[in-house]
Amino acid sequence: MGPNLNEQVCYTLYSTSSIITQAYRALLKPLKLTYPQFVVMMALWQQDKVSVTELAAKIGLSKPTMTPLLKRLELLEYVTREFEPGDERQKSIELTALGHSLAVDADKVAQQALCATGLTDSEAEQLIAICQKIKTELS
Repeated sequence: MGPNLNEQVCYTLYSTSSIITQAYRALLKPLKLTYPQFVVMMALWQQDKVSVTELAAKIGLSKPTMTPLLKRLELLEYVTREFEPGDERQKSIELTALGHSLAVDADKVAQQALCATGLTDSEAEQLIAICQKIKTELS
């Protein structure tokens, strides 16, 4: 009775995400990053020196969730957190030189993770497009 678990898009996405996150765990260990921290770093490599609010919106996490992630990245000396000029309530996040230098190793991690999935570049592009469509439709 009820919906078949293995025929549900939501469960397939959820369970696949969990497995991919596990695969990244070992790959990210040399960089001293968790997967959520890696997501934050990827966003910063695309656009550095952003407010916590902008960064949280970009990656889809709440500001309270961001705080411990950013504190840990700051302890690793990958980012700095400073108050925005003229606004003591808002902090700006900026990559350090060490944070910038991780991008090369991070590219290798992303490539290794893609290879581990067995997807071709074309299949990966299709999957990303489908997932982005789902996010757009549900937003």
